[in-house]
Amino acid sequence: MTQFNGLGLNLGNLSRLSRAKTRSISPENFTGEKSKGGMATEGTGASCARDLGQGWKISPSVRIEAGETFVLADIEGPGAIQQIWMTPTGNWRFSILRIYWDDQEHPSVECPVGDFFASGWGSYAQLSSLAVCVNPGSAFNCYWEMPFRKRCRITMSNIADEDMILYYQINYTLTEVPDDCAYFHANFRRVNPLPYKSVYTILDNVKGQGHYVGTYMAWGVNNCGWWGEGEIKFYLDGDKEFPTICGTGTEDYFCGSYNFENPKTKQYQEYTTPYAGLHQVIRPDGVYQSQQRFGLYRWHIMDPIRFEEDIRVTIQALGWRSYGKYLPLQDDISSVAYWYQTLPSLKLPELPDRDYLEII
Repeated sequence: MTQFNGLGLNLGNLSRLSRAKTRSISPENFTGEKSKGGMATEGTGASCARDLGQGWKISPSVRIEAGETFVLADIEGPGAIQQIWMTPTGNWRFSILRIYWDDQEHPSVECPVGDFFASGWGSYAQLSSLAVCVNPGSAFNCYWEMPFRKRCRITMSNIADEDMILYYQINYTLTEVPDDCAYFHANFRRVNPLPYKSVYTILDNVKGQGHYVGTYMAWGVNNCGWWGEGEIKFYLDGDKEFPTICGTGTEDYFCGSYNFENPKTKQYQEYTTPYAGLHQVIRPDGVYQSQQRFGLYRWHIMDPIRFEEDIRVTIQALGWRSYGKYLPLQDDISSVAYWYQTLPSLKLPELPDRDYLEII
């Protein structure tokens, strides 16, 4: 039997006792220390609590000024992040979430906050899954387990011209981390438009042992007609021209079929499930919202894609010509790849500049 150490629970071991210590960081307890919550005497709620005093929701959020990077958490390990909740104001593409593990100087997670929580188009769409939930009105929730051995540091950078308000809570455990636990990573990409006859790269330049656990895509279609014939490919451990894993189509990879079409309404049918979904369909309104846009996710929780040395992931953007031939598309595609791997990891590609990140 695997020894239980309190790193994570499921319904099968929920009753088991553990020596792990539960802690939580929020604007009401910036350090997560025991017996240090709700002590603020100043904060974004101070005016509202002026007749009540200490302990009455004085610091429920933080203001992050334009151009500022704010440290959300700085935790000494060993331990694991177990859940993150936040609700940011402003442009979600202009708030950059970064997570650093142990002594590594570059982040293992670097992503616009909306895209990290599968909300890349900057507008709300309900999402109910095991790894990520998006709830009314703009509540982002992440349940990816993120173990660390020495240190965890989480920051938010506001690259907008206006200040932002952020409510957040980071729930974690202080406990021993088994030797075979890897470190969580997430990488954002965008290409707009995708060059003709090019494939879109979701992930590359990964070295080390690990497993791929998820894909989020914000897919904007720049032509009329069906857009989801393209195959996703996983190149594992030295694969060159041909991959080890090749899917059969975009809608198939996201666990749908036949154009995501509801056969009764003849329209795209949104769906959100524990492991996969088309949770967002943005339809043209006939005026300025002229583009059709989609949000899709696929979590490899039950079927992680394991690699020993390296991994590369690509997807084709493929539609149809009018005479029954495939059409390589030139779409607006963004993605987040989620994976676990050993450290040290290679530095993530630089994020695009603000103008290229922006959703218009």
